[in-house]
Formats: sequence, C-alpha cells, structure tokens
Amino acid sequence: MNAALHDRAHLAALVAQLEAGLLERDTAVRLALLAALAGEHVLLIGPPGTAKSELARRLHRAFAGARYFERLLTRFSTPEELFGPLSLKALEHDRYERLVDGYLPTASIAFLDEVFKANSAILNALLTLLNEREFDNGSARVRTPLISVVGATNEVPAEEALMAFYDRFLVRVPVAGVSDASFAALLTLDTRAQAPAAPIAPEALREALVQRDRVALPDEVLAALGTLRGFCAAQGIGVSDRGWRQLVGLLRSAAYTEGRDAVDALDLWLLPYVVAAQPAQVAVLHDWFVAEVAQAAPQDAPWLTRAVEAFEKQLEIELSMPAEDGDDSAGKLALARSIGGAKDDGMLRIVSAALEDRMRRRWSPVHVAARLAQVDEVAARAAQPLAGLRSALVALEHALAGRVWLPPSLAATLLGQRRQTLATLEALLARLAGVREGFAALPVDDALAPAEPWLSMPNTGQ
Repeated sequence: MNAALHDRAHLAALVAQLEAGLLERDTAVRLALLAALAGEHVLLIGPPGTAKSELARRLHRAFAGARYFERLLTRFSTPEELFGPLSLKALEHDRYERLVDGYLPTASIAFLDEVFKANSAILNALLTLLNEREFDNGSARVRTPLISVVGATNEVPAEEALMAFYDRFLVRVPVAGVSDASFAALLTLDTRAQAPAAPIAPEALREALVQRDRVALPDEVLAALGTLRGFCAAQGIGVSDRGWRQLVGLLRSAAYTEGRDAVDALDLWLLPYVVAAQPAQVAVLHDWFVAEVAQAAPQDAPWLTRAVEAFEKQLEIELSMPAEDGDDSAGKLALARSIGGAKDDGMLRIVSAALEDRMRRRWSPVHVAARLAQVDEVAARAAQPLAGLRSALVALEHALAGRVWLPPSLAATLLGQRRQTLATLEALLARLAGVREGFAALPVDDALAPAEPWLSMPNTGQ
C-alpha cells in the first residue's frame, strides 16, 4: 500500500494546491484529479476565461515526472501540431514516422482547448490515443505514458460524427464564471504561490489502478445504480455499457484513494458528471442524488403546517369571542373610561383590566382539556421523526468527515438541507407549543355545561 494514495492528508494537500485561487472550482478540481488517478479523461465545458487551462497546467504538477502538452485546436490544425513532424531520415528509408518527442504521444498530462474543432484526421488519431494509450507511428503501434487528457470546449458538439470522441471523456464538468457572491474575492485574489505538495509517483499511480479492483461494490450501491439506469431512461439519457463500467472504476478509485475497502452511497455524487450527456442534465441528476441517494432533500411537512395554522386560527377565534349574552361588562367598561376621561391613573387601569377580563368568553374545563388533547395528539405525531432526523444528521456529519473527493460545497448543501428540515419541524412544533399555552390559558368557568369542542381544520393527512 503506497502512502501517497492512501494518506488522505497528502491527497487533501494536493487538492488544496490545485484549488488555491480558483474560486468556486472545488468540484472541477476534485473531478480532474480523481479522473487522472482513475486513468480517465476530463472535459471542461464553459466559456473562455474560466480557468480551464490553468486547472490542466496545475494538474500535471500533481504527478512526479509528468510531461505536459497543450494545444489550441482549430479546423486548420494539422496532425504535425499534435503528433510531431515527419522524420526526414525515416522517409529516406521509405518509412512514414513522426518525431514525437515533446508532442502529445510523449505527454502524461495534456490540455486540448476547443477539442471538437479539430478535423477528422486528428480526431481519428486521438480516438486510439485516448482509449488505448497507444499511437500508430508508421507501421508500429507504440505505448504512450498518457495519464489523462483535459479537454475544453465552449459547447457540447451536436454532430453525430463527434459523439464517439465526446464519449472518450468519461468525466464532463460544466464550468462558469464566478458568482456575485465571489466577485469581490475575485478582484482581491491573492496570487502568491502556495507551498507545493509532494507529487504522486508513477508506481503509486500504477498500484492504485491495480488495487482499486479489490474495492467492493455493495448491494445498496448496485441497487442505486440500477435505479439510476431507470431514471436515465425516463429522462432520455443514454449511457453505454462501457460508460457504466468506467463509472464503476471511478467509484472504486474514489473509495480506494480514501482508504476504504468498499464504495458507499456518498460516492455516487460523481454520477451527474459521468452520466449527463448535456450540461443541463447535470442539475437534474444532482437533484436525484440529493433526494434519492443522500436523502437530503429539504422537507417542509405541509400536513403539520396546515394543522398548526388551523389551531392558531381557532385559538384566535376563541380568544376574540365575546362573553355570553346578559353580561353588561362592555357597558361598564365604557362608563369607567368615560368617567376617567383623559386621566389614566392606576385605579382606572385596574378596573379596565378587570372588566376586560370579564368580557372574555368563559369555557368549560372539558372544552379546554379537549383542545389540549387535540394539540398534544398532533404534536406527538409530528415529534415522532425528530429522533430519526437528528440521528441521520449526525450519521451524515460522520460520513462526510475526512472525505477528500466530495466537494465542500456539496457537503454544505447536504448538511444544510438536513438541518433545514430539522429546523422547519422544530419551528412548527414550537408554534404548536405556543398554541397549547394559549388554549391552556383560556378563561374557565367550572359551572358551564361540559361540551366537547370541534375544530374546523383542513385535511392534515400526509
């Protein structure tokens, strides 16, 4: 076991080195490094000026001895620009060979900007290079040291002929300019170099690719992937058999490099960036993961909200109801105020308060007890999931602790939405407790005939 790929502190340092100064790029950074460790290629989809090339340049520094190659492709690009010029000496001996040193066939990390604008001659040669890590140089097919290619594009290609090449990029990440919340930080960005982390040795990378196949794929993960396949079919998202297999390899790489012997449900956060065929589908799949896998979609308990509102309305009605007919407290209160005039002495306040209290409707003890029982029944039902929700939040906090790959922004979302659900339920229960206090404080007349109250409430069934 090589410490470089099992020391989470070391991997976290590499991630921090890649991420330093790249605002709102926690997802792209982690996906790029993880894809490289899994031997996969990454496509960054977004407008110019969003740090796509900078991320690729930093990525190559995460690997010891890695050679880097970068090229902007256009429809006028020639194979010589990527694969090297023809060897004149070889031509003298009737051999069609290229001088590849310093070009893509000798690179470990490569960045190809506007990758889909290349012509068919280049794209066909790239297909073999990306998929097989081999390059046809004359009559010989040679092995290349390629770890990962980072491609960049402004938009997903629409031509059917390009889809095979598009499919070679297993991980596809939409990127955009920074949000308004990070704009001030962008303008005041500290661009000083960060302390470098030790790069990953080639032997550690090779070992990781071998050992990851020993990582277990539990039944719950297989079941989730099966459910996802059905969801994708319903959404019109097609995933090839090769794509599913590569996805499993990526999941296993994530678990292995975090020192785990099995994939778990939280590793499935990677799904949107592999399964989505279009950038717009990433959000749909992300929401599916949050709701169906992480069980962290916010819940607002509409039945309880309706019940609390109904009780609050009923309490308001009962507090505002006048005394029974025949009680002249209202007239006495008006007379006391008229006699007092503008003078507001202590005695007048005492008299007024006493008369106002007499003006309030009196209720039988049976009525009040029944109201309290109604509130208690709803409160008991609403409080049932509280312990489970609190336990689930603690379990999620524990599961997220020490994660290297799951982006902090996503972790904050998952925890925040679990906490929001808890806070919503607790706030409604607090309102219900306030209503209970209100019913308990209703004026009581023991002489009144007992009568069971009824409550006009909307349907509160879940």
